[in-house]
Amino acid sequence: MKILWVKTDFLHPTTRGGQIRTLEMLRQLHKRHEVHYVAFDDPHSPEGLERSGEYSSFAYPVKHDVVSKASPQFALQLAGGLFSKIPLAVSRYRSAAMRDTLSRLTAQHDFDAKICDFLVPSINIEDLSGWTLFQHNVETIIWERHAKSGRTPLHRAYFARQARCMRDWERFVCRAVSQVVAVSKIDEQILRNQFSARSTSSVETGVDLDYFESPAAPNRVYDLVFVGSMDWMPNIDGMQWFLTEVFPLIRAQKPECKLAIVGRKPPASLIAQAKESGVTLTGTVPDVRPFFWESAVSIVPLRVGGGTRLKIFEAMAAGTPVVSTTVGAEGLPVDHGKTVSIADTAQAFASECLTLLENSAMRREMASNALDLIRARFSWEQVTRRFEENLRVAHALPAQTA
Repeated sequence: MKILWVKTDFLHPTTRGGQIRTLEMLRQLHKRHEVHYVAFDDPHSPEGLERSGEYSSFAYPVKHDVVSKASPQFALQLAGGLFSKIPLAVSRYRSAAMRDTLSRLTAQHDFDAKICDFLVPSINIEDLSGWTLFQHNVETIIWERHAKSGRTPLHRAYFARQARCMRDWERFVCRAVSQVVAVSKIDEQILRNQFSARSTSSVETGVDLDYFESPAAPNRVYDLVFVGSMDWMPNIDGMQWFLTEVFPLIRAQKPECKLAIVGRKPPASLIAQAKESGVTLTGTVPDVRPFFWESAVSIVPLRVGGGTRLKIFEAMAAGTPVVSTTVGAEGLPVDHGKTVSIADTAQAFASECLTLLENSAMRREMASNALDLIRARFSWEQVTRRFEENLRVAHALPAQTA
């Protein structure tokens, strides 16, 4: 197949779940197909373009300055979001240069499949018919959950308006593309039922089992670990809730409990909160694996989010048992008490963490069950083959012969 793939960013340095999923799937597709990759170029991170040959045959960098959320210009964008019908999370990536690049490529090449990776790049596609939307999250749900959990009435009102705009945009795109591929059956059902997507399918999250395999008898450094990008609002919200509501309950029973929060660009508010709580906050690290290996329990205390959580499968592959909220494990085929522990209130979450911390046999059994699950179904090769078959069926392409 000749594949056109558009995303907002190149895939190195790889610091976010969506990047990991795209990178690993494209690496598999690139072994068998010609991949043309279009993304915004970040001049501050030349590694992205330099390493694009690992997963694409041709790369097309597009210049576009995404306004920093810490800048005064972003405040102006926020104000503009009060009047625009297009959600700010989409409109801030509008680019005439990307639209021209995509129009030129589709005119020059006869692509077998065209992939819009995440909802955001759709703003730059002139004609969405014939495209596949690879939807890692149901974006509307994320904003609706923000509207419910916002810190102040003003935050909740703004998020509610953005949620309405996102619903309209997501519905428009889902109806305009040829097919939508979700990352869980739950998301697929929502996209089909709420947005009337014409054709839907889903492929599960994968994980690199060999990469995350734990070394023999790793040293125990932390009791609890959270791994995730700390510039993503659902992760920030989840950890603020954990530090405020859950961690004091754990410390009351286990005063020496050690927690590490591992992820890039934590906000100043979380840095201050972590310091006050005596928690390790790493920022960007070159390798997250040692933090999984050297921790007794991985926590996923998300209250907001969508799609599926790569961090859970990575913890499972690393042999670290997981305590998650229902939202955190949403869309994953996990069983409470067998492959993960699920808890949604602060008291219940603290209790599940303490139970695992105090019972090494239970930790080993849960870790073993979880590893058996992902070995059976969720290697990147297995996941990508299912994605590839969805493309072939949608575009009536012949089966791979080699």
